[in-house]
Amino acid sequence: MSRINYNLNLIRGIAFDVDGVLSPSTIPMGPDGVPLRMANIKDGYAIQLAIKAGFKICIISGANATNIAVRFSSLGINDIFLGCSHKLPVLQKWMKDNNLQAEEVAFAGDDIPDIPPMRSIGLPVARRDAAQEVKAIARYITGCKGGYGVARELIEEILRLNGTWMADATAFGW
Repeated sequence: MSRINYNLNLIRGIAFDVDGVLSPSTIPMGPDGVPLRMANIKDGYAIQLAIKAGFKICIISGANATNIAVRFSSLGINDIFLGCSHKLPVLQKWMKDNNLQAEEVAFAGDDIPDIPPMRSIGLPVARRDAAQEVKAIARYITGCKGGYGVARELIEEILRLNGTWMADATAFGW
């Protein structure tokens, strides 16, 4: 039984915003003015495990920093879209390119730019401390804050339900 009120067996693709979802909303600035983002190790573990299980994963962010691409490509994500001022067209193209229907996709977001893509898919997910407008349209609100396990919570729930969480030896390594 899932805590998420959605048929998780339908999910084949998951899209994530970065700032405020996969990293906290408050981002320290480096001496050169470039934001220094934190990354949650448990999120990373869950993401790479989902990819090994055959799920399509993508990053769609308004941010445009090479450190984001480095981090998420190291986990096996091939579809990383940065500098997206409008996320919906990017999400729609990614879905088309991966033969994904709206009901087969989850999108985790936290702020106003995430609303259009969240409205266009089957499972819109918001973090616990997301903007009220985002939480109002979410089908699931995580128990954790952005940057502190949003991806892990969502992916673990999906993989547990379909029987691939810790199902074989691939679960015990990177």
